[in-house]
Amino acid sequence: MLSYRHIYHAGNHADILKHLTVSQICRHFIKKDAPFFYLDTHAGIGQYSLKSEQAQKNKEYHSGIAKLLDAKRLPEPIEALLDIVRDTNPTDTLDFYPGSPKIVDYYVRQKDKLHLCELHPNDYPTLAALFPNKRKANVVKEDGFAAVKAMLPPPQKRGFVLMDPPYEVKKDYQHVVQALKDGHQRFPQGTYAIWYPVLNRQQANEFLKAIKATRIRNILLLELCIRDTEKERGMAGSGMIVVNPPWTLEKEAGEFLPILSNILAEDTQASHQVTWITPE
Repeated sequence: MLSYRHIYHAGNHADILKHLTVSQICRHFIKKDAPFFYLDTHAGIGQYSLKSEQAQKNKEYHSGIAKLLDAKRLPEPIEALLDIVRDTNPTDTLDFYPGSPKIVDYYVRQKDKLHLCELHPNDYPTLAALFPNKRKANVVKEDGFAAVKAMLPPPQKRGFVLMDPPYEVKKDYQHVVQALKDGHQRFPQGTYAIWYPVLNRQQANEFLKAIKATRIRNILLLELCIRDTEKERGMAGSGMIVVNPPWTLEKEAGEFLPILSNILAEDTQASHQVTWITPE
């Protein structure tokens, strides 16, 4: 089943948390001269037109990235993400929102390498056209979970993997846990960033327990919920599970998550957390 299209949700609160995390990981990697490898298991189309019919249907970016762009006195990590968004929009109009591949592309150097997976038959050609240089980015129409096994460890010996499936199939939760175990076994020093939705508290907690049960060490959790997780249907929030995070990420998230919660909150039950699933 490949019905999910991220363009309907581009630029919402979940994208902001995910891309802030990705941006901070990239900033950490480029502090060293050695090249790094990036694997995106569900890359989408890479960049989203917010003027498209799909994005205009729910206009989720209005309560997400648009709010953030209007805010003042933001922490430096948030400003770094907004710089990328502004770079994607050369005029003052918010026409485009960068997906994870474009966030990473903003930071990569000639020696770094991207491997972008997308199975959707309509999205794959769009993504491939956005990254025509195969020396820089290898765009493939293949199962991203299988790529974790196939592509790790990378020749660069440094890098990170982003896993953010739509979870439209419940087995995606199991696939993420298995892919994490497979990847960590092959590439234990790598960084793994896993996005998950908070549809309700019980479901999210069960997933986090499954992650903890892998017994992998050094796993940091960042979570942002913009409303009560139990009252309304739909995605109340989302989280990022980061294995082998940059050593600065815990402190940075402790500063930017309260501000995101304040700006993006939709009711008084908005919440956030920064905690260790398993310490180092």
